[in-house]
Amino acid sequence: MPLDPYLAERLHLVADMTFADLADPGALSRFGEFMRDPTDWVQPDVAVENLEIAGPHGPVPVRTYTPRRPGTAAVLWAHGGGFLGGDLDMPEAHVVAAELAARAGAVVVSVDYRLATGGVHYPVPLDDVCAAWRWLRTELAADAELVALGGASAGAALALSSALRDRDQALRPADLLLLAYPFAHFPVPVLDSATATEMTALPPTMRFSATDVEFMVRNYVGRLTDLPRDALPGAAPLHGLPPVHLLISEYDDLRPSAELLARQLTASEVEASTYLAAGMPHGHLNRTPALAEVGRSLDFFADALREAARCR
Repeated sequence: MPLDPYLAERLHLVADMTFADLADPGALSRFGEFMRDPTDWVQPDVAVENLEIAGPHGPVPVRTYTPRRPGTAAVLWAHGGGFLGGDLDMPEAHVVAAELAARAGAVVVSVDYRLATGGVHYPVPLDDVCAAWRWLRTELAADAELVALGGASAGAALALSSALRDRDQALRPADLLLLAYPFAHFPVPVLDSATATEMTALPPTMRFSATDVEFMVRNYVGRLTDLPRDALPGAAPLHGLPPVHLLISEYDDLRPSAELLARQLTASEVEASTYLAAGMPHGHLNRTPALAEVGRSLDFFADALREAARCR
């Protein structure tokens, strides 16, 4: 389908805008207006607590979300941001965690892993996510019947890599993986011609050029060649993983990475289900359920959690 109508009618606010343009107050104001949703988000009835846990590189901040009547599931969630941006307050962290907690009746932990800035590189962000995951599994939710691991974009790569570490170290694996528009491959496969043509109307702030992708990889890993298999985990053996639920954004230069990952998982005899968020660009979970497709995307994950818990 075409780009979501609400976003399409506001594209003029960011026409031809680059991230460098955001240094201009006028451009920044227009970008903020573009990112405004139709209505304000109201946090669901969940208790929120900020904590720190021990990690191999020092304390790791986490934020827990507990619904009024928690069920038997617990989730670790890692936000995106190209490995160098994002925090616990961004919608892709805060809104997603609160909504999943409320919709699935699960305890959700959002992890504020170290970003690839100031000389930080792989494997530090991954080590932080692994530390938070093992804390959730062995301490916070040691008695949970179902434990799930998830994330968005770069966070989805970190979640998948954490699951691969568990498999390789013969630790208790996640029962479920929830991956939103993952950045799992380098180079990223090319878009199909029809989608590429439709995306030409999108501004640079909604696109990933080949230069952008190379910068993210070099900034995260420190190089472009001889990449560790768990840095961009689409290059790793994927057998032996738990069921994976893949959320794919329709208008996303990274969409081919998610689609290739789905095929790789199936070829590796891993159960994989996908949901295409129609009309949505990359990072659409940085919006709120005021956009219907964001709500459906959250329900895709929440339904997976409820169904998996029901079957245990």
